[in-house]
Amino acid sequence: MKVLVVGAGPAGTRCALRIAGRVPGATVVLAGAEPALPYDRVALSKHLVGDMTQEALITHSLADLRAAGVLYRPGTRIERLDLPAREAITARGECIPYDRCVIATGSRSFRLPLPGADLPGVIAWRDLAESRQMLQAARDGGPAVVIGGGLLGLEAAVGLAARGMKVTVLHAVGWPMERQLDYDAGTLLANRLRARGLTIHMPAATVAIEGRERAEAVLLKTGERILARLVVMCVGVRPNTDLARASGLEVARGIVADAAMHTSDPHVLAIGECAEVEGRLIGLVAPALEQAEIAAATIAGEAAIWAPRSESAALKVSGTHVWSGGEVAPADAEAVTLRAGESYRRLWWREGRLVGAVLYGDTAEAGFYQTLISSGQAVASRAEAALGQAYFQDAA
Repeated sequence: MKVLVVGAGPAGTRCALRIAGRVPGATVVLAGAEPALPYDRVALSKHLVGDMTQEALITHSLADLRAAGVLYRPGTRIERLDLPAREAITARGECIPYDRCVIATGSRSFRLPLPGADLPGVIAWRDLAESRQMLQAARDGGPAVVIGGGLLGLEAAVGLAARGMKVTVLHAVGWPMERQLDYDAGTLLANRLRARGLTIHMPAATVAIEGRERAEAVLLKTGERILARLVVMCVGVRPNTDLARASGLEVARGIVADAAMHTSDPHVLAIGECAEVEGRLIGLVAPALEQAEIAAATIAGEAAIWAPRSESAALKVSGTHVWSGGEVAPADAEAVTLRAGESYRRLWWREGRLVGAVLYGDTAEAGFYQTLISSGQAVASRAEAALGQAYFQDAA
């Protein structure tokens, strides 16, 4: 069997390795558009802040992949699939035959359609090449503006500040990480980051990026002009469906796939952030890796179904730990809040079951709350559960 995996991110690499290990005699080709070896994209923030070298980001060497039965082709961009012929056509015009193809092209950063958004010095942080641009900008010095106060934007801001840049964060909502944190936790985080030297404007509306030959400043709706030699847009991502569209596969918000990862073509599967599995998109690496395992099992002829779980997000910036899981601030749930000093905990309950949680400062109980959310367990004493696992005695 010839198997082609398109996309050498964490999900694509995991899938290729699992297929090679589960399908005897399979020829597995992993095609990555980037020239780099497979690397840990989640750890790019550690690299930016200086806690991890570029070499340490690499997850698999050529020798590792070859020994596992995977032929890695870096710098190979697949333009389209010839579905009837079962061939992939590269940007160079080469044809790669396949019996099964897995599309794992991930997502691409969304760029605000602002005047000046195409100036040099304006980037959307998503990959290793963009990290290199940010590091070079930090070496050159000067002010930086990060547009977007979500998880990625804050990691970018903290990393650039650690490299010596004067950083301003612009966020459209009144508190950062509004998808993961409630207002109180977001306010605590914003105050902490300000105390560490970041300037944060919330809510802030950006109307233009100014400059002649490169970015020089960001103009706000209020008329305020913020100097910036580097502008980093972290305002969300979109599934990368270009290959699927060019190939004639069914696409909605993402590449339409069933719970076994099959697309509208029975010989093509889709996994990770590019896939829309039974109407659901994902944005975290953990479920993407789960889908990689399901796709490998499907190709191996095993019965496997991907079942989504409640998602969680963790952040550690400037020594501050933040975690959230499940639904954040649902209108139809009752909240229980604990606060002691710099530690904050809010839990949301519906019909005696934990449906969401936010932890700030002390995240040691994150695993406990994630288990309660995922299991849907009825709880007799919400007060005991709020205090943590050591105080939790029984269920309803």
